[in-house]
Amino acid sequence: MFRLSIAALQLVELFTSSFVHLLYGFYIFSSAVAGDLSVALNDFFFKSNIEASIRDQNSVVSDNDLPPIVLVHGIFGFGKGRLGGLSYFAGAEKKDEKVLVPDLGSLTSIYDRARELFYYLKGGQVDYGEEHSKACGHSQFGRIYEKGNYPQWDEEHPIHFVGHSAGAQVIRCLQQMLADKAFKGHENTSENWVLSVTTLSGAFNGTTRAYLDGMHPNDGKSMKPICLLQLLRLGVIIYDWMDIPILKYYYNFGFDHYNMSWRKTGFWGLVDCLVGNSGPFAAGDWILPDLTIQGALRLNSRLKTFPSTYYFSYATKRTRKFLGFTIPSNIRGIHPLLYIRVLQMTQWRHQPDVAPPFKGYRDEDWWDNDGAINTISMTHPRFPVEHPSRFVVEDSECHPLQPGIWYYKIVEGDHILFIVNRERAGVQFDLIYDSIFERCRKHAFRKIPTMPDHVQ
Repeated sequence: MFRLSIAALQLVELFTSSFVHLLYGFYIFSSAVAGDLSVALNDFFFKSNIEASIRDQNSVVSDNDLPPIVLVHGIFGFGKGRLGGLSYFAGAEKKDEKVLVPDLGSLTSIYDRARELFYYLKGGQVDYGEEHSKACGHSQFGRIYEKGNYPQWDEEHPIHFVGHSAGAQVIRCLQQMLADKAFKGHENTSENWVLSVTTLSGAFNGTTRAYLDGMHPNDGKSMKPICLLQLLRLGVIIYDWMDIPILKYYYNFGFDHYNMSWRKTGFWGLVDCLVGNSGPFAAGDWILPDLTIQGALRLNSRLKTFPSTYYFSYATKRTRKFLGFTIPSNIRGIHPLLYIRVLQMTQWRHQPDVAPPFKGYRDEDWWDNDGAINTISMTHPRFPVEHPSRFVVEDSECHPLQPGIWYYKIVEGDHILFIVNRERAGVQFDLIYDSIFERCRKHAFRKIPTMPDHVQ
C-alpha cells in the first residue's frame, strides 16, 4: 500500500511538471507568433523599417578594434532569428554594438554545439568529425554558413564569450577544440582565439536536477522508463519527424543531422526512433547526459583552464539555511516554473545503493541551487580536479583581472535571472550585464601572463 501511494504521488508530480513545462513552452511560442504578427501588421500599415533594422543587427560583425562578444544560450535556448523577435538574453545584446547571438541546437550535445559554434563564427559547413559521426549514427556534415559571422577570427582577432547554463560548457569545449586543432582545414587554431569567458549559472559540474527529471544516477547516461525526460524524448522525435517548416522556422531542437524527418525515414523510421533503436537519444548524443554529474566529470577530465584567458562566473542560488535545513529563500523571487525544482533539489539524496559519482561526494554540498543547477556546480570547474579560482564580493576585488583564474560571484536569483524574465530580475539584470560588457571592453585585454601556468 505504501509503495502504491508513492507511485501515485510520483505520477501526479510527473503530470503536473509536464503540464507546467508544456504550458510555459506554449506561452513562449505563442508570444513569438504574436510578436511577429504585430511587426507584420505594423509594417503593412505604417511602412516601418523594423525588419530592415533587425537584418542590420544580424549582419556580419565588421573588422575593427573591438572584439565581438558572443552570447551562447543554454538548454532549450535559441539564438537571434528564432522565435520571432524574442530574445533569449532578454535584450541584453542591445547593450553593446558588437554582440553576436548564435542559434545552436537547443538539445544537442555539448560536443555538437561546440562544433556548430565554430562554423557559425568562422564560416563553412559544420563538420561534426568522421569518428564522432559514425559512433553516434548521424551525418558528418550539417548546416552551411556561406559567410561566417566573424570570419577574421584568429589569435590576432580573439573573441569574448558569455555563456548561460549549458552554454558555459559549450564555450569551454570549443576552446579545448581550438587548442587541440580539432577542426579540419583550420590547423592554426589555438586557445588564444578566446580572449575571455564569462558564465551565467554555468553547468560546470553537472546538476542533480538531471536525476530528478529522469536520468539514472548510477551511470548518468540512461533514462528511467517513466519520467519527464521520456515524455520530452517522444515529443522531440515526433516534432522532428513531422518536419513542419513553419514550426521549425520558429524553433528547432537541432537534430537535423540525425535525418529523422518523415521524408527521409518514413513511418518505420519513426517507430525505430520511438522504441529507442536509433536517433540521438539512443546514441546518448544529446544534452542531458552531459548535464549529469558523471557527464560533467567526463567532460572536465579533458577540458583545461588556460593561462592566457580571463574567466569570470556568476553563480546563482535561491535557497537559504533555516534551523539547519536548506529551504527555498523567497517564493516571490523564484519563477513559478522553477519553484518546485528548487524545493526538490534541496531535498536531494543520492541513492544509498548506488556508488557516489566521485570520491568525497556529499549530498549537503549540492542542496543550494537556483531551480536548475546546483550552486556548487556554477562557480568554477571543481571535479575531478579543482581549477584555480577566487571568490569575490565586489568587482573592485578583481581589478585588474588575472588570466588563468576563475573569479566568481554568488548572486541571489533563480536560473532564468539573466534571461527571458527581465521584468522579474529588475535593476539587477542591467547592473550585471553592464558589468559584464564593461569588463569585456575595459578590463580584459590580452597580455603575456607573468604568473605560473594554471593549466590543470
